[in-house]
Amino acid sequence: MAYDAGSIAWILVSTALVMIMTPAVAFFYGGMLKKNSMLSMLGQSLIIIGVVTIIWVVAGFSLAFGEGSGLLGNLDFAFLNGIGVWSAPPALAYFPTTIPPLLFMMFQGMFAIITVALIIGGIAERMKLAAVTVFLAIWVFVIYAPVAHWVWGGGWIFQMGALDFAGGTVVHITAGATVLAASLVIGKRLSRQHNVEEQAHNIPFVVLGGALLWVGWFGFNGGSALAANELAVSALVVTQVAAATAGVVWGLISYLHLGRTSVLGMITGAVVGMVAITPASGFVDVNGALAIGVVAPIISYAAIQLRKRAGFDDALDVWACHGVGGTVGAIATGFLATSAVNPAVVNNGLLYGGGFDLLIKQLIAVGAVWGFVFVVVLVMIKVLTMVWPNWRMTKEEERIGADIVQHGENAYA
Repeated sequence: MAYDAGSIAWILVSTALVMIMTPAVAFFYGGMLKKNSMLSMLGQSLIIIGVVTIIWVVAGFSLAFGEGSGLLGNLDFAFLNGIGVWSAPPALAYFPTTIPPLLFMMFQGMFAIITVALIIGGIAERMKLAAVTVFLAIWVFVIYAPVAHWVWGGGWIFQMGALDFAGGTVVHITAGATVLAASLVIGKRLSRQHNVEEQAHNIPFVVLGGALLWVGWFGFNGGSALAANELAVSALVVTQVAAATAGVVWGLISYLHLGRTSVLGMITGAVVGMVAITPASGFVDVNGALAIGVVAPIISYAAIQLRKRAGFDDALDVWACHGVGGTVGAIATGFLATSAVNPAVVNNGLLYGGGFDLLIKQLIAVGAVWGFVFVVVLVMIKVLTMVWPNWRMTKEEERIGADIVQHGENAYA
C-alpha cells in the first residue's frame, strides 16, 4: 500500500504536537492551583499518558474504531490486530487512506490522553492518586471509547450526519460533563468551604502551559484533516483566528467587568477560543472563526460567574471553559459550516443557506453526549464511594497538600 509521504510527515508532527498538550495542561492547571499542588498536576499527567496509552493499544482503539454497532466498536483491533505500518486501511469509511493505520491509531490515542488530562483540573486536590487513576482508566472504557465511536468511528452520530471535526463533543463536552457531575458529588475542597476563590500561585506557568497548548492545537485541529492538504491549512488558520480573537475579547470583558485586563484571563480566553473552534475547524471559514472567537469567551465567562454563584467546586473551570466552550463550538457548526471549506458538508449551516437540518443534528449530538456522560459519571462516582470509602483525601491531607501526600516531594525548595 502506497501512502502519501507528505501526509505521513504532517500527521507524525501533529501527533507529537498533541502529545505535548498533556504536560502543557499540567503547567496550565498547576499554575492556577496552590503551590503545594503543582507536582500533583504534573504527576497525574504523566500517569495518564502511561495508563491511557496502554488501554488504547490493548482495547480502547478497537472499541472506538472497530466496526461493531452504532453504540460501540468491536474488538477486532484489540492489541492492534491488523493495525500495522504496512497494513492496508480497513475498509471502513472513517479510516484515512493517506496514512498507515498504525499512525492513525497513535494520533487518535493522543486525543484520548489529552481528554483524560483535562478532567484532572476539575477534580484537583481532592481524590487520592490511586483513586484518580482507577476512575479515569474506567472512564476511558465507559465514556471515551463509546462517544468516540458514536462521532468518529461509524456510530450513530456519525451515521446521523452531525459534524465534529476535532473533538468538540468527543473531547471537550465529555470532559466538561464529567467534571460537572464529579464536582457535584465529590464536594468542595477544604479551601473552598466558604466560597473563597484562591489566587493562582504561578501565572507565568499558566501562560507557559497555555502557549504550549496553543502550539499543540495546530496539530490537534490541523492534523484532524488526516492529510497534508488544503483542509489542514484552513483548520490551522481558523484555529489561530478564533484563539487570538477570543483572547482579546476575554481581556476586554475582564476590563469592563473588573476594571483591569487580566493576563490569566487573556490566556484562558485564548484556550476557550481554541476549544470552541475545535468541532468547527474543518467546516467554517475565517468569518465563522471570528464569530466563534467573539461569542465563545462571552458565554464561558458568564458560565464561570454562574459557577461561582452556584458554589460547586470545579477547581479550574473545566466545565465552563471546555464543556460550555465545546458546546458553543458544536452548535455554532450548525450555523456556520460551509461546503466551500469542506465538500463533506452535505448541508450548509443555517447562516450559509442550509436550513435547520444540520443545526438540529448538532443539537441532538450535543444533548445526547451531555446526558450520557453526566448520568454515567454520577453512577461511577456513587459506585466508587460504595466500594472504596477512603478514596478522597482527608482534611489533614488537603492541608498538607497533594504534592507531599501523593508524591512525597515539593515543587519548590
